Amino acid sequence: MIEYKNPRFMQALLRQPVDRAPIWVMRQAGRYMPEYRAIRTKVPDFLTLCKTPELACEVTMLPIDRFGFDAAILFSDILMIPDAMQLGLKFVQNEGPTFARVITSKRDVEQLPTLDPEEDTPYIANSVQLIKKALDQKIPLIGFAGSPWTVATYMVEGKTSKQHNKIRGMVYSSPDIAHQLLSHLTTETIKYLQAQISAGVDCVMVFDTWGGVLEDNLYQEFSLQYMQQIVAALDIPVILFTKNGGRCLLQQAQTGCVGLGLDWTADLKQAKETVGDMVALQGNLDPAVLYADPTTIASKARQILDVYAGETGFIFNLGHGITPDISPEHVQVLVETVQNYV
Repeated sequence: MIEYKNPRFMQALLRQPVDRAPIWVMRQAGRYMPEYRAIRTKVPDFLTLCKTPELACEVTMLPIDRFGFDAAILFSDILMIPDAMQLGLKFVQNEGPTFARVITSKRDVEQLPTLDPEEDTPYIANSVQLIKKALDQKIPLIGFAGSPWTVATYMVEGKTSKQHNKIRGMVYSSPDIAHQLLSHLTTETIKYLQAQISAGVDCVMVFDTWGGVLEDNLYQEFSLQYMQQIVAALDIPVILFTKNGGRCLLQQAQTGCVGLGLDWTADLKQAKETVGDMVALQGNLDPAVLYADPTTIASKARQILDVYAGETGFIFNLGHGITPDISPEHVQVLVETVQNYV
């Protein structure tokens, strides 16, 4: 393992002794930072920002330089695989991602291309290499991908959805098509993550944002089993995060992953009792707490830290991504609270 100037994140992830809990936050490089918004004005759209390694590196480093997080995460998006499949991905202001082509049939799935990361997403490896150089072994770098299920929801719905009726309907009416799509995405996701690993990331995280919309048995069949295939195929520590997935923590811990992310609806103490020493846990402050006053932010953070006081195997994070209208000063309060916790 690489010797880092600040190794806390990897130590905690591997449940090794730490001097304090490490902290990073999901979407830590994003619109809440004025420095990010300034860079964003330089490019015509979000995808260009993701596909320009020099800018992706610059954005990745912004929160590291400003807040001193214990880990960096590659600046990209969970939809780069379907974008590379030429489905017409666009990010529309106030609407989010939309696809010109959607998956509705077996034929649609069969027409999806097989990707070569070197040819179809070369900017990912290039970004990782630039970020690693910029980090200069200061802290580890996290790579990531969306889970096959979550990526599939966008490909079938065509956009962000609240009910996910189209893909949930597919699960019941045409489960063979759903499995065919998920299997294809799993294969592509493994290659995509292996490219990040070859370029130098230290661990990877799989974001299953929409796994929680499935009832437990369907979640295990259509989401978790495919994430388990990804874990088994990679020779690097993997963190799994399913939003609203706290009901299936034990099954998640049994996939072979080394860490589990928790959203803010999960009880950290109960989660710790459930998984024992099987995996590290990451989470799980409600992002809305960052709207509160500094005293409240510090108090809520300490309540979470108290669960693992004096122990390893815990990484402080939010229970989901930081929202764009959060004050950077409040993020600073959170970071300092974790850094100074005794």
